[in-house]
Amino acid sequence: MAVAKTKKKEKKQVDIISVFMEHILQHGKKPASVYKFCKESNIEEKDFYQQYGGFEALENKIWVAFHEHAVALMEKQGRDEMTPKDQLLTYYFTLFEILTANRSYILTAVGEPVQPQKLSQLKMLRKEIKKFSMELVALGNEQKSSKAFQHPESIFSEAVWLQFLFLFRFWIKDQSPAFEKTDAAIEKSVHTAFDVFETKPLESLVDFGKFLWKEYSL
Repeated sequence: MAVAKTKKKEKKQVDIISVFMEHILQHGKKPASVYKFCKESNIEEKDFYQQYGGFEALENKIWVAFHEHAVALMEKQGRDEMTPKDQLLTYYFTLFEILTANRSYILTAVGEPVQPQKLSQLKMLRKEIKKFSMELVALGNEQKSSKAFQHPESIFSEAVWLQFLFLFRFWIKDQSPAFEKTDAAIEKSVHTAFDVFETKPLESLVDFGKFLWKEYSL
């Protein structure tokens, strides 16, 4: 019975996300209120509030859903057999494929060019990406023979978040066929990051990420 309830809850959650995204695509903006959104979409208001405290929570959950879908696809591809570097590469390629499939929604949601005030909807995604990247550096540290060569998980995770923001903005303005330039940027940035990670103090990776964020801001 508990499993059935969980599946029903997940279905409602997905349904609300899908309906909300469709509304954004059709109207180019958020609904005026939760009440109007639920009434127009034939959703029980109580069902909405069982899942989300408001539109901000719903918007954040959409980005987390993109992340969770990417990680789930990685698991099917044999994530456990990948090196930390290959995991990050695969994650980015998979995530940006998912983002591309939802590009019209994303451009409406964050603006084109990106409107900084709209990036607040990425708060929960930031936590998930940092958690994911902390797992990668923990795995990398396990493979090092000496603690002297290990690196703080928190610093690496912040660097990966900054790297994602750079790649995200790059993708937003990318007009190349099949977003080939974004693919190239992913490869170069991940290879560079791990080169720095392996050979230089990790703090320089954070500085590099901040530099990219500043130089490539739209």
